[in-house]
Amino acid sequence: MPLHKDDPKALGGYRIVDRLGSGGMGVVYLGRARSGREVAVKVVHSQYAEDAVFRARFRQEIEAVRKVSGAFTAPVVDADPEAVRPWMATQYVPGPTLSARIREQGPVRGVELRRLALGLVEALREIHRAQVVHRDLKPGNVLMAPDGPRVIDFGISRAAENQTLTETGKAIGTPPFMSPEQFTDARSVGPASDVFSLGALLVFASTGRGPFDADSPYLTAWRVMHEEPAVDTVAEPLRAILTRCLAKEAADRPGLDELAGEFAEALPESAPGDPETVILRPPPAPAPVAGEEPGPAAPPPRTGRRSRLRRWPVLAGVAGVVALALTGYLLFDPFKKDDKAAESDVTGSELRSWDPLPNGWEPWRTTVFGTAASGVTKPLEGSGVSYGTSLSCAMGDGAFYCGGDGVLPVRVDTAMGRLAWRADSQPSGLARERYDNTVLGVHDGVLLVSESIRNSAGNDQTSTVVALDAATGKRRLWSHPMSEGGVTAALVGDLLMTPDGDKGVTARDPRDGTVRWTATLPAGPTYGCDLYDVDSVPYAGCTDAGTPSRTVFYAVDPADGSTRKVSVPDGDAVYVGAVDGDLAFVMYIRDTESSAESAYGEVLLIDPDTGAVRTRKLAGDPRGEVALVGGVLCFASSAGQLVAHSPETGERLWQTSTTLQQPGTPVADERGEAVFTASASGRVAALDIETGTLLWESPARAEQVVGAGYAAGRVFLDQGALVVLTPDGTVFSLDPAHPDRTPAAE
Repeated sequence: MPLHKDDPKALGGYRIVDRLGSGGMGVVYLGRARSGREVAVKVVHSQYAEDAVFRARFRQEIEAVRKVSGAFTAPVVDADPEAVRPWMATQYVPGPTLSARIREQGPVRGVELRRLALGLVEALREIHRAQVVHRDLKPGNVLMAPDGPRVIDFGISRAAENQTLTETGKAIGTPPFMSPEQFTDARSVGPASDVFSLGALLVFASTGRGPFDADSPYLTAWRVMHEEPAVDTVAEPLRAILTRCLAKEAADRPGLDELAGEFAEALPESAPGDPETVILRPPPAPAPVAGEEPGPAAPPPRTGRRSRLRRWPVLAGVAGVVALALTGYLLFDPFKKDDKAAESDVTGSELRSWDPLPNGWEPWRTTVFGTAASGVTKPLEGSGVSYGTSLSCAMGDGAFYCGGDGVLPVRVDTAMGRLAWRADSQPSGLARERYDNTVLGVHDGVLLVSESIRNSAGNDQTSTVVALDAATGKRRLWSHPMSEGGVTAALVGDLLMTPDGDKGVTARDPRDGTVRWTATLPAGPTYGCDLYDVDSVPYAGCTDAGTPSRTVFYAVDPADGSTRKVSVPDGDAVYVGAVDGDLAFVMYIRDTESSAESAYGEVLLIDPDTGAVRTRKLAGDPRGEVALVGGVLCFASSAGQLVAHSPETGERLWQTSTTLQQPGTPVADERGEAVFTASASGRVAALDIETGTLLWESPARAEQVVGAGYAAGRVFLDQGALVVLTPDGTVFSLDPAHPDRTPAAE
């Protein structure tokens, strides 16, 4: 939908791009962060913003939803309940609503219905685990994303233990999908009410009609409370399951764990005619025919340590079945010793050399929320995956360091996976919800952390940069307050750069905090500047909030802070790295004719000395998380497909599918020969950068599948080993030559 002239241009750190919709409570916009990540921004109407009771309800809504972070929900990534018009940003999910899907294509059948049912069960499981009841599960609040359904709009959700704002006699919900208790006593509504709504929704999804449809909402309410559901057109055995979900008494309805098993049994895993999977192997050389000369010999295999190939479907048409199998797999424990499904993904072999592992390395698996050997041994009370914690991590000095929202900085020694220490960073008596930090990096044995403390109202914060002894976690070798500004703090080379007012930046010595210089960036109106390391030269990339957006880069002299401007053509430009001294950007576009995720249409190479711009079309408009790895642009789409393009020509070099759901940003090994990416489940894929050959996929190793925003794993390099972080705080190490080796116990 086009923007109106009075719509905001930006909210928080998000530029407003489009309208997604408007309802009785507010307007939903498509927002875009500086990184190119898209979010759905819900802004309440002004008349509600002036209502103190509504504002309190909205504040409570945000706190409730922050606790929910499942793979099948759209979690909150940012919010400001104290703004003139309160707003909340959630993960943007590309895809139509279930109601639109049924309106355009008819009822949901077979494999798609199984995927929908199991995905909704998993979503409700995460919602209820956070002590939240959705209260309005309906087709309009389910998005049909390419990788599975997403439950959205917790606008009327309430923390189950705190119902104080629910008014007596006020029914909250949509009548055809409401439970009987929602009509009779809203205060008694619990998780079983969502099970009733799930049953009504799946009847509608499978038949196109609800079980209590009537000509008026009043008659619908009567049927919900007093009549049996109309489910005759639902085939058995699904009919019996949904009938139990629609029981009038909450105690008679099945639980979610029971439903997961029953749906898995009742609904088909594959459609008739789906091909079987086979092992991919190099084709054997044909036997010579008598009288003919033998053909050219196949190229010799690479030498070195062995890696593995995974099972892979013969045809691309089976991709939906593979994604469905993953959905079902994630409902169960991925760490069982006899998990043959996980092990079977690393069968077959290919010879390949890999970098040597660190001395004394063994495979390991732990969590940032585990018990530390020194410092603050236990995490802050309430810390953990149920809050959808955003983690910030970095490698350095043979260790892995992590912090985050309400998470004290912690060191993981990467040889054996031991939690060496947890820093005592949080001021005494401060609530966990008011504290967060960002790990900036390690320099000369000093761990640099940016800490923020919010006031009790949540609408203001103070920020401090803190230096810790990286070996011991000792509190504050030095610290210094940071003024609020548009520059994001960063460690660039041997400079710690922090914001200094609206357009200012201060460079400090990381070891003792002394000021090297202070500079002012001459950018016009911006909504933020990010700092980058380009061949040891700091660059500030600043983007304004206009339409179209405009990005300006400034080369910053590391000696004195003087700046030199590098103009970037108008549009949503995302910096990805340097190519032979040129700055490389990809231009972000949005496909308005499709519900698929947004795409990148061009690559720009800009000479920072002359300002000359070379523009190349990216063939096929690749989608997903993008990185410049091993000299190629690599895109990882949410469906698990990796595509490589030449930054010089824009041409597609290769395209490979994996079974990873929402793979994270690709990372190359130190030699630039292999590329790795990981999913939120802790499943890692390795590909050959030159050919795109899928080398292996590892078993999933996350404890739970959670995450805010684009939920994905992150891969870090530890010499020849990989360190992988998943959104639930699980950290593990892999040998690329033997990715199926079982990690040591925590």
